[in-house]
Amino acid sequence: MKSGNRYVPVDQEVIERAGQIDLLSYLQQYEPGNLQHVSGNVYCTKEHDSLKISNGKWYWWSRGFGGYSALDYLMKVKEYGFLEAVEILTGIRAEWKPPPRSPKKEELKVLLLPPKNENCDRVTEYLFGRGIDYCLIQGCIVDGLIYESADYHNAIFVGKDEKGAARYAACRGTAGSFKMDVSGSDKQYSFRLLAGKPCLSVHVFEAAIDLLSYATYLKYMGKDYQKENLLSLSGVYQPKKELGESKIPVALQKYLRENSQIQTIFLHLDRDKAGRLCTAALTELLKKDYQIVDDPPPVGKDFNDFLMSYLGISRPKSDRERGEAR
Repeated sequence: MKSGNRYVPVDQEVIERAGQIDLLSYLQQYEPGNLQHVSGNVYCTKEHDSLKISNGKWYWWSRGFGGYSALDYLMKVKEYGFLEAVEILTGIRAEWKPPPRSPKKEELKVLLLPPKNENCDRVTEYLFGRGIDYCLIQGCIVDGLIYESADYHNAIFVGKDEKGAARYAACRGTAGSFKMDVSGSDKQYSFRLLAGKPCLSVHVFEAAIDLLSYATYLKYMGKDYQKENLLSLSGVYQPKKELGESKIPVALQKYLRENSQIQTIFLHLDRDKAGRLCTAALTELLKKDYQIVDDPPPVGKDFNDFLMSYLGISRPKSDRERGEAR
C-alpha cells in the first residue's frame, strides 16, 4: 500500500483529508478480508472481534479505547506512526511540518480601576498620619497618581505609561492592612515619581508608600525629591536559590531598558529577609552594568517605619497585633 513516490511536503489540506476517512470505508477498500459483518450496521474485524464499527465510529471493547477515523485506527490499533498512517491513506510519502504559528499579539490588559470618591479626605488623612508630606500628597492627587476609591475608601496608587494612561494601580486600605493590585494591572508601569530633568540614578522601593516616605524624608533634609527618579516595584519577589538565575522585576527591567543614561541604582528595599534576599539578587544581576548602592531604612522594617520614627509618630497597631497584646 505504500507508494513509491518521492517524499514531498504535505500540507494541512492533505492531513485533513486523511483524517476524514472513516474506518469502515478504509477496510472495505484496503482490508476487505479483515472486515466482518455482525448485524445491521455493526461490523468488526476478523483480527479483533471485540473491535466494533458502527455509525462512523469504532471502539475496541477488550482494550477500552476507540476513535472515529481510519487514521485513529492505523495509529492506535496498527501502531503506525503519524506520517506512515497518512501515507497509507493518501499514497503520498511525506515529510510533514506543522503550519507556522501566527505570532501572538500582545494583549493590552484592561485595567479595572475602582470608582473614584468625590474627595480624597480619608486617603489624605491616612497618608498624612503616616508622615507623608501634605503638599506631596496633594500634588500626586492633582496628577492622578493617588485617589480614594468610592466603594471602600482605599488609597489607590496609580502607575501611568508614557502617554499618561493608567496601566497599573495598587489598593491599600486606609484602615487595617488590606493591600492588592487592581485587576488588569501591568507591573511594568508601577507607581513612580520621575525627575523633571535628566538624572543618572534611580531609587528603587518595594511599595508606593515607601517611595513617598523617602521623598518626604528628602524634603525634610532640604533636598528636592523632584530631581530624583523614584521607582516602586509593586512588591518584592522571591529570588531563586542561585541568585544569578533570578530575574529582574519587570518594572525595573522596563525602566532601565528605556533609560540608558542610568549609571547608579539605589536599592531601598525592606530590612527583612525578603528584602535582603531581593537586594542580594539584584546586586548580583546588575553590578556588572551599574553602580549598586544598598541603602535600606536605617530604622524599622521599611522606609515608612523609618519616616514615622524620624518624625516621632507612633505606628498604629494592626487588629492582629492588638489581639495578640490582649
